[in-house]
Amino acid sequence: MQIIRFADLKPQPWRNGGGVTRELASHRGGASAGAASSGATASDDGAWDWRVSIADVTSAGDYSPFPGMERVLTVVEGELLLLAVDGTEHPLEKYRPFRFPGGAASSSALPTGDVRNLNVIAREGAFKAYTSIVELSKKRAHPVFEGQLGILLQGQAAVSPGNAGQESGGQDSAPVALGRYDSVVGSDSQMPEILGRGFLAVVSIDPVAG
Repeated sequence: MQIIRFADLKPQPWRNGGGVTRELASHRGGASAGAASSGATASDDGAWDWRVSIADVTSAGDYSPFPGMERVLTVVEGELLLLAVDGTEHPLEKYRPFRFPGGAASSSALPTGDVRNLNVIAREGAFKAYTSIVELSKKRAHPVFEGQLGILLQGQAAVSPGNAGQESGGQDSAPVALGRYDSVVGSDSQMPEILGRGFLAVVSIDPVAG
């Protein structure tokens, strides 16, 4: 199983100074999907086909444009983000994913204080990204499939290989505890499964058929 530990990720400051971003995973040309952060800096913005990151937003201001990309933004900590996209204001509440064009003129205001956002950006015509928020259960495991990233947003949970991984007889069958914002990279061979209580963000990155 591949687990990306949030505590190990290096925060990168925004170019406008309005917050910091931690990259969870990205795909750059020939890079493998689900690869952990490689220490990308702000100068690498847009050099990938998709990226999943968590941003701490500490002040109002403009967002960097990403022409040719589509964004899905989800508030995962804090109460409310007012996102203006091409002059139209959208109030974004916690755990409600919002999709908008990456090339649009966008900015945010923080009426209730700082927020933390889960950002998913994908290149239009190459990939389609989706974010869903699910409530975890201690009785029914939630699988993370190939092309997905499971991110623990709140609560206590552990991940273990599913039936496919256990059949291989590996020594990784014992559940591994997850910390807040730790990510599990999906796999069809091991089929990691997450059990616990709390909320999980499931990010799916689907290639667009050419």
